[in-house]
Amino acid sequence: MNDYLSIHEFSKIANIEASKLRYWDEIGLFSPIMRNLENNYRYYSVAQLFALNFVTALSELQIPLKTIAELRKERDPEQLLVLLDKQEKRMDKEMRSLRRRYSIVHARRELIHYGTKADVNAVDVMYRDETELVLWPKNTYSDGDNFLTPLAAHIAQMKQYNISLSFPVGAYHADMDSFVNNTGQPERFFSVDPTGAHLRKEGEYLVGFARGPYGHMGDLPQRMSACIRERSLSVTGPVYITYLHDEICTKDPNLFLAQACVAVK
Repeated sequence: MNDYLSIHEFSKIANIEASKLRYWDEIGLFSPIMRNLENNYRYYSVAQLFALNFVTALSELQIPLKTIAELRKERDPEQLLVLLDKQEKRMDKEMRSLRRRYSIVHARRELIHYGTKADVNAVDVMYRDETELVLWPKNTYSDGDNFLTPLAAHIAQMKQYNISLSFPVGAYHADMDSFVNNTGQPERFFSVDPTGAHLRKEGEYLVGFARGPYGHMGDLPQRMSACIRERSLSVTGPVYITYLHDEICTKDPNLFLAQACVAVK
């Protein structure tokens, strides 16, 4: 028996769990070179490391064990190319999905963390980094419509517009006048989605915060307007309202936390 390795010795050399070797033996995928008839112990040879590598390499690629078992019997380079092409396409899809989920986690984590540190009573000029956004289609309003009316209409057509509620949602006002006079009726909505083509440019912004349900900004528009007058600021571009804390992190809509910002000079 000096020419053979016990299952524990072989598993240590091969860096694989003995329990996995036993399972693969039971299903006929990879078996020991011999057994001791007296105690049924499994024994392996060093040469089997190459046969094992075939199984572990394909298993690591998440190729089904049934397929690996079939290929153990007979295979050729062309057959493996077809299989690997299929796995590559599947993994490309998985990586895109993983990247998207990572982007959602990153976006929400950043906003929630920022919201917990923010001075929600302050209105001040702050530097903001460039941010990619997905700008939704223009909103239309009828008499009696509020913030949620066009939002619900867009949500009903999410697939058509290629938008997602998994990313934090915000509101877009074309200018400061729209924000002050029609606070609850933004011209558009947007998603904080890094694949978006719309850029909120880096620079100095007048920033303020408000708590409350979607579309409710309290006296923030008036406080920001007062700050603009008092500091003789020149306002340019749209007003972006980003919900830092929304239904994902709090059950009470009154505790939603929104940040409004507009570029200033």
